[in-house]
Amino acid sequence: MKISDNTAISMPVRNLIAILLAVAAGVWSYSEITTRLITLETSEQLMKQDLLEASTQKPIDQEQFMLIEDLYKSTEKLEKTQEQNMTNKVNIQFLKDQLDKALRDIEKLKDKQREFANGNGH
Repeated sequence: MKISDNTAISMPVRNLIAILLAVAAGVWSYSEITTRLITLETSEQLMKQDLLEASTQKPIDQEQFMLIEDLYKSTEKLEKTQEQNMTNKVNIQFLKDQLDKALRDIEKLKDKQREFANGNGH
Protein backbone atom coordinates (compact mmCIF):
# COMPACT_ATOMS: atom_id res chain seq x y z
CA MET A 1 0.00 0.00 0.00
CA LYS A 2 1.37 3.35 -1.06
CA ILE A 3 0.45 6.45 0.92
CA SER A 4 0.64 9.87 -0.69
CA ASP A 5 -1.22 13.13 -0.63
CA ASN A 6 -3.62 11.71 -3.17
CA THR A 7 -4.43 8.61 -1.13
CA ALA A 8 -8.15 8.35 -0.39
CA ILE A 9 -9.47 7.16 2.96
CA SER A 10 -13.01 6.11 3.46
CA MET A 11 -14.30 6.32 7.01
CA PRO A 12 -17.71 6.76 8.54
CA VAL A 13 -18.34 10.35 9.71
CA ARG A 14 -19.19 9.27 13.27
CA ASN A 15 -15.73 7.64 13.60
CA LEU A 16 -14.08 10.83 12.33
CA ILE A 17 -16.09 12.91 14.81
CA ALA A 18 -15.19 10.50 17.64
CA ILE A 19 -11.48 10.76 16.78
CA LEU A 20 -11.68 14.57 16.63
CA LEU A 21 -13.51 14.68 20.00
CA ALA A 22 -10.94 12.33 21.55
CA VAL A 23 -8.07 14.52 20.30
CA ALA A 24 -9.86 17.68 21.52
CA ALA A 25 -10.46 16.08 24.94
CA GLY A 26 -6.79 15.07 25.12
CA VAL A 27 -5.60 18.59 24.25
CA TRP A 28 -8.03 20.15 26.75
CA SER A 29 -6.96 17.70 29.51
CA TYR A 30 -3.29 18.38 28.82
CA SER A 31 -3.81 22.16 29.04
CA GLU A 32 -5.78 21.82 32.30
CA ILE A 33 -3.08 19.62 33.88
CA THR A 34 -0.38 22.06 32.76
CA THR A 35 -2.33 25.01 34.17
CA ARG A 36 -2.83 23.21 37.48
CA LEU A 37 0.88 22.33 37.75
CA ILE A 38 1.90 25.93 37.03
CA THR A 39 -0.56 27.18 39.67
CA LEU A 40 0.77 24.75 42.29
CA GLU A 41 4.41 25.58 41.51
CA THR A 42 3.68 29.31 41.73
CA SER A 43 1.89 28.97 45.06
CA GLU A 44 4.76 26.83 46.40
CA GLN A 45 7.29 29.48 45.41
CA LEU A 46 5.17 32.21 46.98
CA MET A 47 4.85 30.22 50.21
CA LYS A 48 8.62 29.67 50.33
CA GLN A 49 9.19 33.38 49.78
CA ASP A 50 6.69 34.28 52.51
CA LEU A 51 8.31 31.79 54.87
CA LEU A 52 11.76 33.26 54.26
CA GLU A 53 10.46 36.78 54.80
CA ALA A 54 8.71 35.75 57.98
CA SER A 55 11.81 34.05 59.36
CA THR A 56 13.95 37.16 59.07
CA GLN A 57 13.74 39.40 62.11
CA LYS A 58 12.74 42.94 61.46
CA PRO A 59 13.96 45.76 63.72
CA ILE A 60 10.52 45.96 65.33
CA ASP A 61 10.65 42.26 66.20
CA GLN A 62 14.15 42.61 67.63
CA GLU A 63 13.01 45.52 69.79
CA GLN A 64 10.04 43.53 71.04
CA PHE A 65 12.27 40.57 71.90
CA MET A 66 14.60 42.88 73.82
CA LEU A 67 11.67 44.35 75.74
CA ILE A 68 10.34 40.88 76.56
CA GLU A 69 13.77 39.79 77.77
CA ASP A 70 14.01 42.90 79.96
CA LEU A 71 10.56 42.17 81.39
CA TYR A 72 11.65 38.63 82.28
CA LYS A 73 14.71 39.96 84.07
CA SER A 74 12.60 42.50 85.96
CA THR A 75 10.13 39.78 86.92
CA GLU A 76 12.93 37.59 88.27
CA LYS A 77 14.26 40.50 90.35
CA LEU A 78 10.77 41.18 91.71
CA GLU A 79 10.33 37.51 92.64
CA LYS A 80 13.64 37.51 94.53
CA THR A 81 12.68 40.73 96.33
CA GLN A 82 9.29 39.28 97.23
CA GLU A 83 10.91 36.16 98.66
CA GLN A 84 13.25 38.33 100.74
CA ASN A 85 10.31 40.41 101.95
CA MET A 86 8.49 37.25 103.04
CA THR A 87 11.56 36.26 105.06
CA ASN A 88 11.79 39.77 106.48
CA LYS A 89 8.15 39.62 107.54
CA VAL A 90 8.84 36.47 109.55
CA ASN A 91 11.91 38.08 111.11
CA ILE A 92 10.02 41.28 111.94
CA GLN A 93 7.22 39.31 113.57
CA PHE A 94 9.76 37.34 115.62
CA LEU A 95 11.53 40.52 116.71
CA LYS A 96 8.21 42.18 117.54
CA ASP A 97 7.28 39.24 119.77
CA GLN A 98 10.72 39.40 121.45
CA LEU A 99 10.36 43.17 121.98
CA ASP A 100 6.89 42.74 123.49
CA LYS A 101 8.29 40.13 125.87
CA ALA A 102 11.23 42.39 126.75
CA LEU A 103 8.83 45.30 127.45
CA ARG A 104 6.70 43.09 129.71
CA ASP A 105 9.83 41.99 131.57
CA ILE A 106 10.97 45.62 131.91
CA GLU A 107 7.57 46.58 133.32
CA LYS A 108 7.78 43.73 135.83
CA LEU A 109 11.25 44.91 136.88
CA LYS A 110 9.99 48.50 137.20
CA ASP A 111 7.09 47.32 139.36
CA LYS A 112 9.51 45.38 141.61
CA GLN A 113 11.79 48.43 141.84
CA ARG A 114 8.84 50.65 142.82
CA GLU A 115 7.73 48.20 145.45
CA PHE A 116 11.27 48.04 146.79
CA ALA A 117 11.63 51.85 146.76
CA ASN A 118 8.28 52.34 148.55
CA GLY A 119 9.46 50.21 151.36
CA ASN A 120 7.38 47.18 150.66
CA GLY A 121 10.52 45.19 149.98
CA HIS A 122 11.99 45.68 153.59
